Amino acid sequence: MKRRQFIKLLGGATAWPFAAHAQLPNKIPKVGYLWHTASAADDEPYFTAVVDGFKKLGYVEGRTIILEHRFPNESPERFRAMAAELVSINCDVLMGGAVSSSYLKEATSKIPIVFTNVPDPIGLKLVDSLAHPGGNVTGLSNFGRDLIGKRLQFLKEIVPSLSRVALLVNPDQQTTRIYIQETPPVAAELGLTIQVFEARSLEELDAAFEAMMAAGIQGVITSSGGSMFQWRSIIAKLAMVHHLPFCAFSRETFQDGALLSYGADQIAMCRRSALYVDKILKGAKASELPVEQPTSVEFLINLKTAKALGLTVPPTLLTNANEVID
Repeated sequence: MKRRQFIKLLGGATAWPFAAHAQLPNKIPKVGYLWHTASAADDEPYFTAVVDGFKKLGYVEGRTIILEHRFPNESPERFRAMAAELVSINCDVLMGGAVSSSYLKEATSKIPIVFTNVPDPIGLKLVDSLAHPGGNVTGLSNFGRDLIGKRLQFLKEIVPSLSRVALLVNPDQQTTRIYIQETPPVAAELGLTIQVFEARSLEELDAAFEAMMAAGIQGVITSSGGSMFQWRSIIAKLAMVHHLPFCAFSRETFQDGALLSYGADQIAMCRRSALYVDKILKGAKASELPVEQPTSVEFLINLKTAKALGLTVPPTLLTNANEVID
């Protein structure tokens, strides 16, 4: 009897931890995304791309993952406050784009951060190197820094007399300094002069374009992401009104009437960012996940815009373009 009682007691004691464990609810991972616009609609098509990325990996919102979205509407103060808020609610992973990722890194050195569409992760001090990020940050770069020269080259091929090009930036964005540093030397190699024009708000765009005309500007490029994405339609229209060839940095910033665009497929990169989060949630360390760079670049030309500007696109460019709009 004593032996049977001992075995029964031992079995109960052994089973108890497993039974208690089985009753504990599974922890649902929480992922915080710091966007840059005022709403999900303003951040389309990237918002949907990120959400779809998680769906394709089998995640179900509210059941197997919680996505916390924050929209600072380009305000530096709101970027900082919302980054701190996402840290305070104990997210398992944080996500952000070109502008917001620096604010996330300032807010935490512990929570893993996955960035998307960042032009120069090393120059922005987000990672130590592309192959070995170190720290708590990794993600996907859009090669923005390396593509500046090609955008200027294509502009000059379409406008042979081109000599003065405007670089339109929002000085409140932390990515701006990368473009201001890197664009002039690249332009000089092509015999071009770059002049920087600033706009901190939508209301300042008109004045920026008027200043371009007064300075004898002959073409326009912009920094990527942030305000330049949000204002893409207005920028394209103002460029057309002032008869200035405008080179965009993505398909999304091209579609409103830019002359051409040269850049990575940023929608695909947003979808793939979910894969980085998935790896981290399954145990991978951000410091050991290499920064992904795009394997293909889209070159787009709008012949309708070229005609309106009185420009002839060389046949070689038409042949090399991924897509030509008539």
